[in-house]
Amino acid sequence: MKIKSVIVDDELIARNVLENYLSKYCPVVEVVGQAEHIKEAVPMIKSLQPQLVFLDVEMPFGNAFDILEACQDQPFETIFITAYAEYALKALNRSASYYILKPIDITELVTAVNKVQVSILKSEEFNRNQVLLQNLKLKPEQQHIVLPTLQGFDIIKAATITKLQAKGNFTEVYFTDGSFKLICKFLKHFDELLDAPFIRVHRSFIINLNFIKSYSKAAGGFVTLQDGSEIEVSATYKDQLLKTLGV
Repeated sequence: MKIKSVIVDDELIARNVLENYLSKYCPVVEVVGQAEHIKEAVPMIKSLQPQLVFLDVEMPFGNAFDILEACQDQPFETIFITAYAEYALKALNRSASYYILKPIDITELVTAVNKVQVSILKSEEFNRNQVLLQNLKLKPEQQHIVLPTLQGFDIIKAATITKLQAKGNFTEVYFTDGSFKLICKFLKHFDELLDAPFIRVHRSFIINLNFIKSYSKAAGGFVTLQDGSEIEVSATYKDQLLKTLGV
């Protein structure tokens, strides 16, 4: 899992040093943006939606806490980079966020990142469990599914999925708006996870029955979906498909 991160510091050298440290000693962190002050940081955080923000405490146009207030609707972990004295550091470390003194000590940096990584993993597990509990109370067409991504995971409504296609060790998940996501899970994972109206029609395809436009017996059998795509129905799955369709 990569932790998508943004660095906010008014000193270019400090930002670059931190990014180099992260690249060398904390490869789990992916820096996707740098900002010099609050006027750059707030729109960047809202646009990139990082999981972790490294925040210098004192900056032009406002401090780190102004940024947190402006981005309070954006969920992310925070590691403060500060020049506070040692006694303040110990007190502040009891809070949910982590503080590192300048100049940055690599051991402190690694410890802080590890702490954040554990927090993110716990949060993801909590969200997955919440989805599971909610799904138990919902009709199939209302259920949600967790899609793990390189940045974390997305929670989407199952009914918006039209088809899923195996791509080696990955699965392409297609949606009603024409978009798709490449998910780092085998198709078998979704075959076991998804109930009706989803059905396996080929070793490489699962389809949503609600989006079938037609079925043809030609060429051994294939279905046409509402988006115009034609998907072969293999002999292994043909009987089950026809039975489900009541044919």
